[in-house]
Amino acid sequence: MKQEQFVARHQAEWDAFELWLKACGGVRVTARMKAAPIGLDDGDVPARYRRLCQQLALARRRGYSTPLLQRLQALMQQGHAVLYRAPPPRWHRAAEFLVAGFPQLVRSQAGCMAAALVLFALPLVTLFVLLQLRPELVHQILDPGQIAQMEAMYDPADPRQALGRDSGSDWQMFGHYVMNNISIGLRTFAGGLLAGVGTILVLVFNGVSIGAVAGHLHAIGYGETFWRFVAGHAPLELTAIVIAGGAGLRLGLDLIAPGRYRRRDALVRAGRIGARLCLGVVVMLLLAAFVEAFWSSTHSIPAWAKYTFSAAMWTLVLGWLWRGGRGAAGAEGDDAS
Repeated sequence: MKQEQFVARHQAEWDAFELWLKACGGVRVTARMKAAPIGLDDGDVPARYRRLCQQLALARRRGYSTPLLQRLQALMQQGHAVLYRAPPPRWHRAAEFLVAGFPQLVRSQAGCMAAALVLFALPLVTLFVLLQLRPELVHQILDPGQIAQMEAMYDPADPRQALGRDSGSDWQMFGHYVMNNISIGLRTFAGGLLAGVGTILVLVFNGVSIGAVAGHLHAIGYGETFWRFVAGHAPLELTAIVIAGGAGLRLGLDLIAPGRYRRRDALVRAGRIGARLCLGVVVMLLLAAFVEAFWSSTHSIPAWAKYTFSAAMWTLVLGWLWRGGRGAAGAEGDDAS
């Protein structure tokens, strides 16, 4: 076979392989390659690489031109480097998951996340508004001891206890917040094993509790100290609770309605998705605990700085969940079907 015929027969394969290498960080795209469709899935690459090696050996045996041999040799070497390179370090994979994979996974469960947001935010907002109109209703939700404790913690007349806690060093409180936050997140997710009912109850209960506390403190004039304390860590903490709730609802939904899967397989699938979501939730709650211990309770930081920080955190968290991983490989997890 003449070289021209050989090149014409295999040119598209080489261009597709070269484009795949470029997508993996291999080579620069040329003008000729831009016109060629990639058409090469990751699963086809090993077989395509073996064909390339055979074609290189055949071209050598037939004595084809040096430029052609050099191109095939370069593709073979670059393909070998990509296919047989060492896996990225664990920290690199963890960072990649947090930056791109986790927000992709959250978006892939958009239906469950939206339901969790409603179950959590609706009672919270409703209770807050209701207590501005009828403050006495707080006694139907919180017992007198809880009310007295909340009022003491956020009493603006007592500067020692005006920002959310009355004892403990920053590191002690960090440990306390970590245990408390993560336990809430894991309970929210694990409640999905009760056909989703447990998750629903945890979300509604937390929404009612937070709405009652915030509504009461704001109604009695303690709102300034309360909002200064919660503003910094709320973006991470509240969002993490909603995501944990979405993961729990996914678990409960697949338990009740497994669809085309066997119930056991559907539960395993939902458990895997939920476990990966919980990894991101735990990181968010760790960060929230750190902010709560070392920033939120600091008296010397002015209110404007805390509110500015809160606005920046809300923007970062929502932007990360909305845009993180877009344009990368497909979401890590199936859709919410």
